[in-house]
Amino acid sequence: MRVVVALGGNALLRRGEAMTAENQRANVRRAAEALAPVARRHQLVITHGNGPQVGLLALQGAAYNSAEAFPLDVLGAETEGMIGYMIEQELGNLLPFERPFATLLTMIEVHHDDPAFADPTKFIGPVYEKDVADRLRQEKGWVFKQDGQKWRRVVPSPMPQRIFETRPIRWLLEHDTVVIAAGGGGIPTMYAPGQERKLVGVECVVDKDFASELLARELGADLFVMLTDAEAVFVDWGKPTQKAVRSAPPEALAAMSFAAGSMGPKVTAACRFAAGAGRTAAIGALQDLGRIIEGEAGTTVSKDARRITLAG
Repeated sequence: MRVVVALGGNALLRRGEAMTAENQRANVRRAAEALAPVARRHQLVITHGNGPQVGLLALQGAAYNSAEAFPLDVLGAETEGMIGYMIEQELGNLLPFERPFATLLTMIEVHHDDPAFADPTKFIGPVYEKDVADRLRQEKGWVFKQDGQKWRRVVPSPMPQRIFETRPIRWLLEHDTVVIAAGGGGIPTMYAPGQERKLVGVECVVDKDFASELLARELGADLFVMLTDAEAVFVDWGKPTQKAVRSAPPEALAAMSFAAGSMGPKVTAACRFAAGAGRTAAIGALQDLGRIIEGEAGTTVSKDARRITLAG
């Protein structure tokens, strides 16, 4: 079976945790322990978030006044290599020596007229107290929005239109390679308006779940799994009446409302994959990955589901 697994940001760095290499490696090690059994049995593609990492690099670059800071597309490429290296190493320590790995810098096309450029919504970087966020807004011209009790920088998040490295990823899978690709939503690029076939980088971040869904669909994946810090998709989240969604058809789940900054994009991506590819998508917790693949945990979205089924 061909499986695409999208690691949520919590799999690399937990909320409020210091953004150190040691913490990130420890989290990647835990993720590798959950991924290794899947890699032993299936063709595996791993995608991942990079919001905290790319935000930290942007902050470090902005603090260096002797030269202009690198743009977000270049920082995205840096994080793909950094995080991919850690995943390869930790997962390689658990799998047979002869199993090959490859981390691909993955360019993803967006459209210059995407409405997202007029309304930045994608959180990147660390959280701040409001007074610090206000100061950075004045100093650097960044846009901030509230994230829970704190404030975080937001940047445009246009929809992915094309993945340029789909063919080499498919070739690697056919040769039993574990592939890490489309990290952080991939490297955002576009064809410059009015200039035929001139590809340029873009100052934005593509949503990791939407990019992963497009990749899973283009690869003909049998299963697309998004891992987060929640056990499943919940209705009435945070209320005494909350219940987990165990299974749902894409049309029914897409008609429901979920938080745009957390579960919303995952639900949209799952419904898009199940409806467009006609195969199964799932959302759940990292520690439940094996049971999610067996259909025993998390939320599964499939055309085979006749109605929304809730836990209990």
